[in-house]
Amino acid sequence: MKTIGKPAVFAAILGPIQSVMGWLICGALVAGYDPVRLTISDLAAPKSPTHLLQSSFFILGGTLTIIAAIYARTFAMPGRVALFVSGLCTYGLTIFPTPLEGASTMHRIFAITSFVLSAGWPLAAMRFRKDAPSIIRPISAISITAVQTILAVSFLIVWVDPAATNIGAWERVVTTTQALCVSLIVLNIYRKQRSATSA
Repeated sequence: MKTIGKPAVFAAILGPIQSVMGWLICGALVAGYDPVRLTISDLAAPKSPTHLLQSSFFILGGTLTIIAAIYARTFAMPGRVALFVSGLCTYGLTIFPTPLEGASTMHRIFAITSFVLSAGWPLAAMRFRKDAPSIIRPISAISITAVQTILAVSFLIVWVDPAATNIGAWERVVTTTQALCVSLIVLNIYRKQRSATSA
């Protein structure tokens, strides 16, 4: 079975760190910004003072996801494709930003697709081989995907509710969980493969 490449390990470590640091830094730079009520995308809106900075964090995040997809060779190919397309969708939602007032249909399409793929890729990456890492064997892959899907769907329901006042908080929970999911699975497999090689 193919191993996890070091670029995927680098992307897995940096991914959640840059994601959280991005919205923390940008949020601190915008006076009156409410991270509980407002989305991360609001920080990348064309009229936001942190438009370019938050957009650069989005692009970095998408790039790291694509790197993970390319070099996490232990995953089944459908899972790698799902991660790759999710990274491309992050580019898409950056290219089509949401306005501070109103909504962008293209931004929502790319964002929803990214959330769905980021929730479901562990199932697509699942391996049935007996020598496959336990974390991507059926029981683990299905369980992880179920939790991720529940979180993603819960956020999307809140996101489309015009009366919701906690969209930002929900989005941060989901995006951070999804980034950590990639990290934990990649690093878990890499560590076990290194241990097996050393033994």
